[in-house]
Amino acid sequence: MAARRSDVILLLLLLIAGVSVPAAAFETVYAFGDSFTDTGNTHSTTGPYSFGYVSSPPYGATFFHRSTNRYSDGRLVVDFLADRLALPGFLPPYLSPAAANATHGVNFAVAGATAIEHEFFARNNLSVDITPQSIMTELAWFEAHLRRSPAAARVVGDALFWVGEIGANDYAYSFMAATTIPQDQIRNMAVDRLTTFIEALLKKGAKYIIVQGLPLTGCLPLTMTLARPEDRDNISCAATVNQQSHAHNRRLQASLRRLRRQHPAAVIAYADYYAAHLAVMAAPARYGFTEPFKTCCGAGGGAYNFEIFSTCGSPEVTTACAQPAKYVNWDGVHMTEAMYRVVAGMFFQDGRYCHPPFSTLLARRNKGN
Repeated sequence: MAARRSDVILLLLLLIAGVSVPAAAFETVYAFGDSFTDTGNTHSTTGPYSFGYVSSPPYGATFFHRSTNRYSDGRLVVDFLADRLALPGFLPPYLSPAAANATHGVNFAVAGATAIEHEFFARNNLSVDITPQSIMTELAWFEAHLRRSPAAARVVGDALFWVGEIGANDYAYSFMAATTIPQDQIRNMAVDRLTTFIEALLKKGAKYIIVQGLPLTGCLPLTMTLARPEDRDNISCAATVNQQSHAHNRRLQASLRRLRRQHPAAVIAYADYYAAHLAVMAAPARYGFTEPFKTCCGAGGGAYNFEIFSTCGSPEVTTACAQPAKYVNWDGVHMTEAMYRVVAGMFFQDGRYCHPPFSTLLARRNKGN
């Protein structure tokens, strides 16, 4: 109690002396990525094939009590980031009217977006998805935002850039062409495009960037349904798909190490989604989950409760499980709010899953360098 009294006295003395008290470390956040980060840039008519019902209930039922075009029952990691920074609200999606006057940041993420440009998939007859945007599309949107808002352009160096998971769609779209387009080609191209994107942010003055890796894509009910039954690892997920994500993340981390050497004045953190997801899947009960594999909002019952032609929000699936907080997965690909909350805690409070720790970014920003 005495320590708290002394803090109050010091604060009062600072105010009397006219010394400004530092505000929150980051007052502006810009977010990029795919459906794991999208807060409304896509709707049912523009979202990925087979997950084209995001505008319908029960999406959003847990927190918002209505669909906000988030691919979950509630908030995403980026929403918990906004809470952690005490922003005045969640980040508005770029394509919404609210983004034009937003003062605390904008979300450019798009469900179905890829790291590789859409034209590559179209040339190879792999454009089964109706989402044409890539990470470079999001960069173009960000540049347009800065042109429309000179005030935002002046404080790019003070903002936090959240580069959410992106790349999973690249592998998913090329799945049917595995014999003609090797996975290592997709990996190299995807990481190279993402690196180019980050370099562009740095050239525009970005100094604080968090880049999220891929999760355990082999543990998603969609993947588990499609994978061969014998293709399993020690946590009962699709082994080859998890190995693919692990290889992607290793290459991405190598690229980030190079960028750190080239831009020593910037803080470029890696949010280890793979390790965070693995910790939960290895001991789900420790984090409050009883259903690590089964889909909360799905159909078909069985081990995964997932059918690719009867997905969440469709006429066949209008209700979800009674306790989403007990489930890791929401709709067969995307996580529940409960899982996103756990992952956010690992990134922003537990120093083991963000490198350097999130606290380092806050400290560097408060020091102004």
